[in-house]
Order: sequence, then C-alpha cells, then structure tokens
Amino acid sequence: MNSSLILVLMLLCSSIGCSKGGNSNNSKAPSVQAANASQNRLDTATTLQFSVTLSSATTGMASVQYATSDGSAVAPKDYTSQSGTLTFQPGQTKLYIAIKITGDSLRQSAQNFFLQLSNPKNCSIATPKATGTIINDGTYLPTDESGYTTPTSYPGYHLVWSDEFDSTAINTNDWNFETGGNGWGNHELEYYTPRTQNAFVSSGNLVIEARSEQYGSNNYTSARMTTANKKTFQYGRIDIRAKLPVSAGMWPALWMLGSNISSAGWPACGETDIMELIGKNPTQVVGSFHWLKSGGAEGTVNNAYGLSEDFSKHFHVFSLIWEKDSMQILVDDNVYVLGDAQNINSGTYPFNAPFFFIFNVAVGGDWPGPPDGTTQFPQRMFVDYVRVFQK
Repeated sequence: MNSSLILVLMLLCSSIGCSKGGNSNNSKAPSVQAANASQNRLDTATTLQFSVTLSSATTGMASVQYATSDGSAVAPKDYTSQSGTLTFQPGQTKLYIAIKITGDSLRQSAQNFFLQLSNPKNCSIATPKATGTIINDGTYLPTDESGYTTPTSYPGYHLVWSDEFDSTAINTNDWNFETGGNGWGNHELEYYTPRTQNAFVSSGNLVIEARSEQYGSNNYTSARMTTANKKTFQYGRIDIRAKLPVSAGMWPALWMLGSNISSAGWPACGETDIMELIGKNPTQVVGSFHWLKSGGAEGTVNNAYGLSEDFSKHFHVFSLIWEKDSMQILVDDNVYVLGDAQNINSGTYPFNAPFFFIFNVAVGGDWPGPPDGTTQFPQRMFVDYVRVFQK
C-alpha cells in the first residue's frame, strides 16, 4: 500500500470516528442514566418505577442492558428481581422500568435495592447504578406487651369512657390533632402533624412516633392529640397504660388541661401532668399540678417516681385519682404526688372543673434539651388504653 493511499484512509477514518468499540465508545454518542426512585410500600403489591434517560435523541436505535440487585431489600421477599434490555427507538429519550414491590404493612426502616446498567449500544453510560428505596410506613408495629396492667372495673366506680385503640384507625370523633412547629411555648423542635407517619394504631396500641425529618422549617416531626371539645371530664379515676421513649431530647407526656383554657388562659385553667418523662432521666417520670397563684406567678406541685429500669422496657400504668378538692397521681398503683385545696391555696383552685386529655411526644424543648448523637430515630410512645371511671 503506497503512502498516499494510507493517508487517505487515515483521514477518512478520522472523519467518521473509527474505534474498536464502535458507536458505544463514540464521544459524540448520547449518554444514558437511570434516576434514583422511591415508593411507599402498601399492604398489597405496588410498583416502583425507575426512569432511564438518553441525553439526546438519535436517528438510530440505542440500547442498554439492566439488572436489579439486592441491598437491604432482598428479592423476592421485598421486590421482584428483573433484568432485560431497554431499547430507545429513534427520537426517544426516556424509558421506564417498573419493579414490583411486595405488599407488607410492617413499619420498619426504609430498604434499598439497585438497578445496574451495562453493555450500551450506540450510547454510553453516564451513571451505572441507581438506587430504589422502599419506604415502609405501614401501620403494623408489634411490640412486647408485658408490664403492669389495671382492671376494667373498680368497686364504687363505673366506666364512663375508654379508648382501647383496638380499631384500625384513630377515632377522630374523640381525638383532635394539633399541628404546627412554633415551639409550643417551650422552644420545642418538632412539627406536629396529623399524618399516619406520626400517629397510628397497631395491634391494640396507639403509637405516637417522633421522626428526624425536614418538615417545613423544622427538623423533626411528631404528633400531639387532644380530646378538647369532644371528651372532657370532671373527677374520677383515670388509668393510662403506656410504654415510653427514653432517649436524649425526648419528652413524652400524658396530661390534661382545663377546658376553659380559651377564656381563662394558662396556667389559670389548670394543668394536670399525669406523666412526663425527660429523656436524660430514662428511669424517672414526673407528675405535676400547675395553676395561677395570687400575684400572677405559676404555681407547681410535683414529684418524681423512679424505677430500677427505664420506662421503655415494659408498659406501666399512669393514673390520676381525682375528687373534689383532692388529687393523687400514681404509677402502677403507687401514689407519689398529692394535690389538694390545702397545698394549692394561693390563687384560684382550678381543679374542680372539667379537663380534657393531651397525649404527645415532644422533641427537644427547654426542659429536655435537644437530641444528641445517642438519639436514634424514630422514637415511639405506645399507649395500650386510656380509661375514665367515675362514682
């Protein structure tokens, strides 16, 4: 072959982009990539859809092979594995791969699996792997039911109202959801929502769940439920069986406010804290009565009750025995706070009027301080029942 012919061939090859890999290695060939995708898992099977995009349309066909692989999600338990070839027809720039997600109502951490791209034809691969995330926000969350319990009747009392949380959803005829993330007067850090991500019923328990997640301008979410204007009570024995979150920054509470709060304001309406726990004191709960003293200061009568183990290990029963001019707060039938008209004697005694319930889990605030590096989310309070007995 003479030198002139060789030169012509070299120039021709350069002009059409010769390479050993053909068009898949052509620097002018479009690139393909798959985007990460997520899907909320439901009780029944659903579909997670990956989108696969070609950077520009071609006049010919382009293709890429794909295959799923396990991460924390495992096939076939969590999803159906799949492999194949995607072919972009002339002019096409986006295709989809639908992966079947197995139905499951168990609430657990999110799970991941992967989509791997390989063997491109007439294109290149920009990103070889995409992540599929299965969000497990189901409303089935079993928990150890062991612990202290109380009877369904007492001599001299009759049951006037209870919520055993045995239905499939929270009864909104009895319960309200308060919402917002304004600190709630205590510089709390959560945003309270009405979502099932933050409050739901499972296996006979109410679950209030605090999460570490961005919501509005807040970095945490939780729930705050009340019976205001729906279920109010004056006197009786109240039993609430619950298991508590105990990590740093947690502030679960089972409490009551005077039903006249909108007109009297706080603390003149009165506040009864049947149970509060501060995460830095995981083996101790506090019971309190708050009211408005003469001169305008807040009055408080309270005491702490301690265990040898923390309050997340088992269920305990937090009770209030409430009579005219007299109140007692109990844990597992042990009285540890006394409040009456004799020691609440400055200002107007507010505890002979109707009150309503509040159940919530706060994150942070002036009393517990913020979560720290030891706090693992989500954090949950389980409530087995609330019962109100009256004479």
